Amino acid sequence: MIGFLFVAAVLVAIAMLAMKLVPAYIEYFSVKKILATMGQEPDLRSKSNGELRSDFAKRANTGYVTVVKPEHLTIDRSGGTPVISADYEFRTKLFGNVSLVVDFSASTDPSAAPAQIE
Repeated sequence: MIGFLFVAAVLVAIAMLAMKLVPAYIEYFSVKKILATMGQEPDLRSKSNGELRSDFAKRANTGYVTVVKPEHLTIDRSGGTPVISADYEFRTKLFGNVSLVVDFSASTDPSAAPAQIE
C-alpha cells in the first residue's frame, strides 16, 4: 500500500508539472512559427521596425500568444535582412514558494543560436 501511494504521488507530481509546462511550450511553438513565417516574407527588408512589431502583434493576437509582446522583440538590422528575435522566460508557481522558470528563445534566423544569459 505504501508503494502504491508513493507511485501515485510521483504520478500526480508529474501530471502537475505537465499541466504547467504544456501551455508554455504550445505558446513557444506559436511564437516560433510566427517568426519563421515573418522571416520568409519577401518584403521583410523594406518594413520599418514599427511595421514589423505591428505585424507580429496581429499574428500573435490571432495565434493566442500572450507572453511575448511586440515591445519585447529584438530587431537586428546589422546584416542585409532584419533578424527578429524574442528571448523571454516563462515563470509559474508550483506550490508555496516554489516556482518553475523556463527560458525560451525564438528567431527569424533558423541558424541563430539562443542568447546566452549571464
